[in-house]
Amino acid sequence: MVFPSFLTFFLLLFSLHGLAFASKTGRYSSLFSFGDSISDTGNLLLSGDNPFIGIANPPYGQTFFKKPTGRCSDGRLIVDFFAEALGLPFLPPYLSKSKSKKDFRKGMNFAVAGATALSYSYFESRGMGLLWTNKSLSVQLEWFQQFLPSLCHPGTGEDCKRYLKNSLFLVGEIGGNDFNYPLLQARSLHEARTYVPDVIKAITEAVSVLIRLGAKTLVVPGNFPTGCSTLYLTVFQTNNKDEYEPSTGCLIRFNEFASYYNSKLQDGIQALRKRFPKATIIYADNYNMSMRFVETPTLFGFPKERVLFACCGGGGPYNFDITKTCGSPRVKACTYPAQYADWDGLHLTEAAYEFIAKAMLNGEFMHPPIKLGVAA
Repeated sequence: MVFPSFLTFFLLLFSLHGLAFASKTGRYSSLFSFGDSISDTGNLLLSGDNPFIGIANPPYGQTFFKKPTGRCSDGRLIVDFFAEALGLPFLPPYLSKSKSKKDFRKGMNFAVAGATALSYSYFESRGMGLLWTNKSLSVQLEWFQQFLPSLCHPGTGEDCKRYLKNSLFLVGEIGGNDFNYPLLQARSLHEARTYVPDVIKAITEAVSVLIRLGAKTLVVPGNFPTGCSTLYLTVFQTNNKDEYEPSTGCLIRFNEFASYYNSKLQDGIQALRKRFPKATIIYADNYNMSMRFVETPTLFGFPKERVLFACCGGGGPYNFDITKTCGSPRVKACTYPAQYADWDGLHLTEAAYEFIAKAMLNGEFMHPPIKLGVAA
């Protein structure tokens, strides 16, 4: 486990100055994002597949945008901080394309909150129908392929190759919901474990398609420590103290499962590197980046006594109630979201996402580190 030093902490605080300089070098002229609610900037709401309608209501978006935008947080997400660091506009959601006059050549967001790496039919065949959306990773990839001809000319020369070479692709986080759905529908960890090879295959196949189209730099994040999630801590609460990590209060079995999945994802990425040696495929270690918040919360401005509590929730031991979630009537947010890592029980605050994004862009917990200088 990696513990941040005070020097690292202060470097993180001041890192945006360096990032602003790096963005002026123009290594990446566009940014594309695929994934779920960690990255969605509005596609779920625009799709009409919105059982989690609370994100359309205040206090979502209150910190930065001052209104709900379809982001599952109080403000900016990791993808937003990437765009800022690269000197690019915030990515418009793909489903806004018919209503917007923006220049989509600078990037687009295909992520959909609630999305899975595996297809909707995969879960339906296993008796699980309570999915937020059927816009899985393969659907998002189809959207990208359909839209690509309006950005460049695939297969007709150097235009598309040059364009995609100078683009940065964020493929995830995706895959977390492939386990959230079964586990929260009373399926066992043993059953969820059997899904891992199929999830890894879906993600690596998507990365392969993007590389064959011309992508050269791709970031593939791992899963977060779900045993520290307010949602999991509430739903799987137990009086058995042996199920909790003594130093953090997180549920051991779910963190072990997340670590197992991440190790298999890294194996899949390594296999991709051998198949595509000219592409740069970066693994982003979301797990260890996030564990810093619960291991040393005060270094990030999060009081230790409430680091596992949701800022916006309906009460209970962790301020999360599945019947009174954030965005519901009479459910209020905390006064100072920047003092919380957890926003609504399942997603993080802008403050937490900013720390993660800065660490990623500085090369921490990125294998290999991302390069923001001038492209070769």
